Amino acid sequence: MNAAIVALAGFLWFALAYFIYGKFLDRKVINPDPKAKTPAHSLYDGVDYVPAHPAVLFGHHFSSIAGAGPIVGPILAYSLFGWGPALLWVFLGTAFIGMVHDYFSLMTSVRNQGVSIAEIAERVISKTAKWLFSIFVWFTLVLVVAVFSVITANTLKEKPQIAIPTLGLIGVAILFGVAVYRLKVKVLPATLLSWALIFALVWLGYKFPIRAGFSTWFYIFLIYSFVASGLPVWFLLQPRDYLSMTILFAGLFLGYAGLFALHPEISGPWYSSFSSPQGPLFPMLFIIIACGAISGFHSLVGSGTTAKQLDRETHGRAVGSGAMIFEGILALLVLLLMAGTLKWGVGGAFHLHTILKEGGGPIVAFGTGFGKAVSSLGIPFSTASAFGILMLNAFVLTSLDTSVRLSRFVFQEAIARGKPLLSNRWVAAFIGVALAWAFAASNSWKVIWPAFGGANQLVAALSLFTVTAYLAGVKRPTIYSLVPAVFMWLMTESALSYLLIFKFLPQAHRQPGKLLLSAVTLLLIALGMVVGYEALGAIKRKWGK
Repeated sequence: MNAAIVALAGFLWFALAYFIYGKFLDRKVINPDPKAKTPAHSLYDGVDYVPAHPAVLFGHHFSSIAGAGPIVGPILAYSLFGWGPALLWVFLGTAFIGMVHDYFSLMTSVRNQGVSIAEIAERVISKTAKWLFSIFVWFTLVLVVAVFSVITANTLKEKPQIAIPTLGLIGVAILFGVAVYRLKVKVLPATLLSWALIFALVWLGYKFPIRAGFSTWFYIFLIYSFVASGLPVWFLLQPRDYLSMTILFAGLFLGYAGLFALHPEISGPWYSSFSSPQGPLFPMLFIIIACGAISGFHSLVGSGTTAKQLDRETHGRAVGSGAMIFEGILALLVLLLMAGTLKWGVGGAFHLHTILKEGGGPIVAFGTGFGKAVSSLGIPFSTASAFGILMLNAFVLTSLDTSVRLSRFVFQEAIARGKPLLSNRWVAAFIGVALAWAFAASNSWKVIWPAFGGANQLVAALSLFTVTAYLAGVKRPTIYSLVPAVFMWLMTESALSYLLIFKFLPQAHRQPGKLLLSAVTLLLIALGMVVGYEALGAIKRKWGK
């Protein structure tokens, strides 16, 4: 089958999902009020609650939720099970679960003073649910900060050419924020000027690569994320994420243009095997591919930062649903690049399993496939491949500083309430960053990271339960969020149980790390059971009123 034809079918599917099903959900369930005062206006503080231009806010939201997930997950799923199961989950998950999860969690937060989904759990489910959910979410965010700091530091160590554009983008973003929000420059000319500066930075990066060790970059980005988390969102977060989004969109355009120019035949199998070293297709597929179909991290971004910046309720669908649709489009591109431009199996530089097995990993595989497709447009392979990795690094860094800000919000709302010192935004951010440093510096994150996929999808299931409880309380239709909630709950609990029984416990007596991992996984299973039970009880009670 030709990869270009699959891409066209995917475009049609995502358009129908957004313009038909998305619009139906908007009218049937959310019913946005164009005259309602959003938290960005009613609680404006110039730091966290700041109304944003919808294009800028879309950029922040999309860049924050993208991360490495929609690239790494589809590549691994394809290598394990074939491109067919991965493609179906991206299509169905994005349209019927991910889009619902992202938009509903955003709007539920907007209608609850812009607080996090964990805080909303107390209001609509119970205090028990709130405390368990909050501690779990905070711990998960700290782990994300640790891992993304390591990924970013390793990327700049291995690719010194992207150091100047990566660091320079921060300065360009500050100039953009000052120009748009203080000097009232229009978004389009400010964007064009910023792009000219970014191109200059890319050129400088290749002329003057900055070579530094892992530790240097690791501390630079931990300090950066700490400082960024406390600055006003208009000054750095909004503009940097918006500009990162434009880089990603340029990459999407180039990637698909290269795919259509090359129009390769898909060489890999539609379906390869039900079993894999990571576990069986059912239920492991649903936690291996997260961001490209549904990811709990999205609800944390939507309810943590995006809801505090939404100018009007009517902008919510374009930001929440639209960003999820584009993430599905990104996951589709990744799948087709891997299946179309790289050969299946082992045996050469452009063979998928060779790249994965010889230490390159999914990120190098993506850069190779992207470079091969884009080189068909006349761009040198090395330049195209490096741009693909730069694109990935831009939104990994975006997810890093967003995660620190989110961990601060959750800590302030759930743990430090009523404690003036701990609720200070700089103190709350420092505690999260310090723990992330401890995880990363000791390499202990490697021990518990295998459970992260399940933890992330558990957040998605619990967020959908929380949204459903809220909708039941305000007498809005609940079936569109409840069915996805139950499905994700069952898939995640099944996946975590499989990992515990067949992967972690059998090795616990030989590896102390696996014993800790088993304990963490068991706690996640118990957390999901308790909060799920509490949520279903709350939904049933609200239905009865």
